[in-house]
Parts: sequence; C-alpha cells; structure tokens
Amino acid sequence: MAFDDLLERVGSMGRFQFLHVIILIIPVFLMASHNLLQIFVAMVPSHHCSVHTNLSEFDLRLEQKLLITVPLDGIGKPHRCQRYVVPQWHLLMKNETFSAEEKGDGKESVSVGLQGCIDGWSYNLSERTSTIISEWDLVCELRPLKQMAQTIYMGGVLAGALIFGGLSDRYGRCIPLLISNMLMAVCGTCAAFSSSFTFFCIFRFGCGMALSGLGLNTFSLTLEWIPIRTRTVVGTIMGYCYTVGQLLLAGLAYFIRDWRWLTLAVSLPFYVFFLFAWWNHESARWLVMNNNSEKAIKNLKTVARINGRGEEGEKIDINMLEESMKKEILCSQGTYSVLDLFRTSTMRRMTIYISAVWVSTSFAYYGLAMDLQKFGVDIYLIQLIFGAVDIPAKVIVTMAMAFFGRRLSQSAVLILAGLTILCNLLVPYDEQLIRTCLAVIGKGCLAASFNCCYLYTGELYPTIIRQNGMGWASMIARVGAMVAPMVLLLGDYIPWLPGVIYGGAPIFSGVAAMFLPETLGLPLPDTVQDVEERGSGRRSNRPPKEPVVLQDVHGNLLKSAA
Repeated sequence: MAFDDLLERVGSMGRFQFLHVIILIIPVFLMASHNLLQIFVAMVPSHHCSVHTNLSEFDLRLEQKLLITVPLDGIGKPHRCQRYVVPQWHLLMKNETFSAEEKGDGKESVSVGLQGCIDGWSYNLSERTSTIISEWDLVCELRPLKQMAQTIYMGGVLAGALIFGGLSDRYGRCIPLLISNMLMAVCGTCAAFSSSFTFFCIFRFGCGMALSGLGLNTFSLTLEWIPIRTRTVVGTIMGYCYTVGQLLLAGLAYFIRDWRWLTLAVSLPFYVFFLFAWWNHESARWLVMNNNSEKAIKNLKTVARINGRGEEGEKIDINMLEESMKKEILCSQGTYSVLDLFRTSTMRRMTIYISAVWVSTSFAYYGLAMDLQKFGVDIYLIQLIFGAVDIPAKVIVTMAMAFFGRRLSQSAVLILAGLTILCNLLVPYDEQLIRTCLAVIGKGCLAASFNCCYLYTGELYPTIIRQNGMGWASMIARVGAMVAPMVLLLGDYIPWLPGVIYGGAPIFSGVAAMFLPETLGLPLPDTVQDVEERGSGRRSNRPPKEPVVLQDVHGNLLKSAA
C-alpha cells in the first residue's frame, strides 16, 4: 500500500482537502501584490526644483515663477534637477514689463548660473497623492535608491528561501507558515508607517523573507495532503491565483492612491490569514519521515473524521502507516547536497544551462515588469494588461510543451522574449501603442518561460536531489531579480543599454537551453546514474511512466512564489 492509497481510505478529496486548499491559496492573491508593489509605491511623479523662496513677495503666477526659476530640459519640460542660481527676470520681458526694483540690478537678469534643488522639489501628485519618491525626495542624486529598494526586497526573498527552506525541513510546514504570515503582516504594517527610507527598506526585506516562507510552505503543505489525480487541477488554480493577484493589485492601486494606505491594504489581511493558518494540519508524510508516526496517525484520523470516514480512520495503525511510507523512508536515508548538482559532467553541464535559463528569465521578467512608466501608457491599464497576458501565455506554452517538447518550447519563448525587447529599442518613443504591444508580448513570453522552466527543471533532476535542484534554481532566479532593478540605472548614461541587456540575456539563455536533454515522454530519473545514462544517449531499461503530470503541478504551484 502506498501513502496515496492510505490517503484514499481517509478521503482523498473531501471536505478537509477543500477547506485545506482554500485556506492555503487565498494568501497567494496578495503575494503577487507584494511582489509587484513597488510599481505603484515607488512611482516617480513629474517633478522639478522648487521656486526661489523670495519670489513669494512678488505678485506672480506659478507659471511665471517656474519660468524664471527652472530651465527647460532637452524635451522642453522643466528640468528635474537644476534651477537658476537667481531668478531670470528677462524671460518675462516678452509679455510683461516689470519695474527696475522687481527686476533687480541687471546683473541678476542676465545670469545663467545653475544650481541643484537646494530648496527641495515640487511634485505633480495628480496621479498618486504620495509615493516613497515624493515622501523622501528619491530623485536626482538619490534616484538610484528607488532601484535599491526593490533589490533589497528581492534580497529578502532570497534570504527567506534559505531560512524557511531549512525551517520547513526541521520543524514541519505549519510552524514556518504561521511565522511567514505574521512576518508579512507585521513587516508590511511597519513598512506602511516607516518614518525613513532606511526603515522602509528594512521592513520590505522582511516582507521578502515572508514571501518565500509563504510560497515554499504553501506548496509543500498543499501537495502533501491531496491525491495525485487532483494535483494538476489544484496546481493550475494556484498558478492562476497569482495571475489574478496581479490584476487585483492594479485595482487596489487605482482606488488607493496613497503609498502608505496601499501598503497597509495588502498587508493587513495577513493578520487574518495568520489566524486561519492555525487550522492547518501538519503533513502526515513529514511527520512519518521525522519519526513522529503517532502525530501522523492522529492527523489522518482527524482528516477521516472531517471527510465522514471516521471508521476507516480508526483502522490506521503505525505498521500500516510505515508500510505505506516505506519507499519515501528508504529514499531519505542518503545524504545529498547542492554539490551533487555539479559532481558529474552531465549534471554539471545541465545545471549550468538550466541556471542560465532561470537567471535570465527572472532578470528580464522583473526588469520589464517593474518599469511600466517608461511606456507612457496609463500605469493602471498596463498593469492589468501585463497581468492578463499571463493567462493565454501559460495555456499556449503548456500546449507547446505537450506537442513540441520542453527544450524547444523553453528555447523559443526565451528567444522570442529577447527579440521583442530588442525590437522595442528601434521603435520611436512616441509610438506608444507599438511599444506597449511588444512589451506585452515579451512579458507574456517570460511568464511562459517561468511556467516551462519549473516543469523542465523538475523533470531534468533525479528524485534523490530534485529538491536540491529546485532550491538551487529558485536561488539563482532571486539573484537575477536582485540585479534587474540596478541595470535600469545604466540608462542614465547610455539610454539604450538596459534594453540591450534585458533583451540579450533571454536570447543567450534560449540558445543555451537547446543543449539541455529533452524530457517529453521519458520516465523521471531517480538517480544521478539515470541522468548520466540519458546524457550519454543510453536508454534506461525502466518502463515509461506518467509522473510528468505531477511535475507540471509542481511548476504551477511554485509559480506563486516567483
């Protein structure tokens, strides 16, 4: 008897599983909101240097004060970072005449000296009433701090993956999930009330850690309490919850224009999620693997009772449970680490190529998704479009993987994404419709690449180190996400350089993906030797099996943490 057979006896998809999945997937909607929150809280409003304070004693309109205080930039708009050292009264002479006392001594009227915005900045807050940019003047010399904030957040996601991954292996899934919910609630609330940019970054780092804890443990706890036949459906639902979360963020940001209230709106629900998370039952699989069979039996009996199969639950004893978990217990006896991903030549090449796929996908995805203002389209509309494009993209790439294979599909979506980003560099800035369409196609391809590489990675690595392989891939993806915001700063020196990097990286990794082995229709490898035989062209004697569907679910579930 396998564990899934035991799960069938207590009710594999009854009332318990329904409530279990609902409680776990609802937070996924707001996980997407936190991941992309900086699009709106760090939106850069139009701004220019504040006018000279001594102009208040003159009866001038704001437009006149601005004319004589702030020079125009290269496109005819008020300069963002410079103003005249003294008011340029002569610029008003075209339309109005002022007395000599108002104009000054003549020398000031012809002075063209420039200075920084020593009296601060004036912001156009018609789009959003406040952002962290206008709150702490993160413009001009401090402009790089905007990108640093997102990099710090992604650093938290990376740290969380390392910390909560270890915690979930040692203490189970439920305790780290509770901690993650509370950490997200507290850090999100504190970020909303931050008194300085430094504190904001610290608390956003905490939010990033919480996001990883939520994603990892939501995936594990969901997977380990549902039967094989329903994992595809549940995994698909979970993946689309993340997509809908992107649309939800656009709606929340449209109605909540203050960055503090928006941050609070996506953080407060986690207090409620924390309370509901107490209902979750620890994975019976994990309990048995950690020598706590008594607790596992108790949980299984509770599940049976909720599902209306109390009599079947009472028949379960330790011998029956350990017999059903015999295979898992045997597989767990070996000790493996990340080093095993590089120990043999085939594993080493495979890890290098799939790492390139992961890092470029995450790098280009966040580089594109976090810079929506550059397209000159309503930011709420384009966020809706960017979120909605994930739906057909996932459907198309799933069909492509089934018909054309994993390798060709992975390579094609990456190369197409890179080409659309590069083509956007050739489109004039005023052709906003074409630029937006190309960006949407590129973002859809990168979302499809995420879906593909989760599945592909799970099929490439053998069972004994599959979790290590997925953990390595997740970590390398976070590195790409951390670097992505900083590349935007290169645009201050060479405007087209970020686009070339964002477009070139997917093309490069798309070519690298072609050197990976195809896995469509092949049995999943169980050992490193199986991978070596596949890499050398020798066929395994094991009969084909159907675990490909399971790994597809694995990808869809993990997408919620991407």
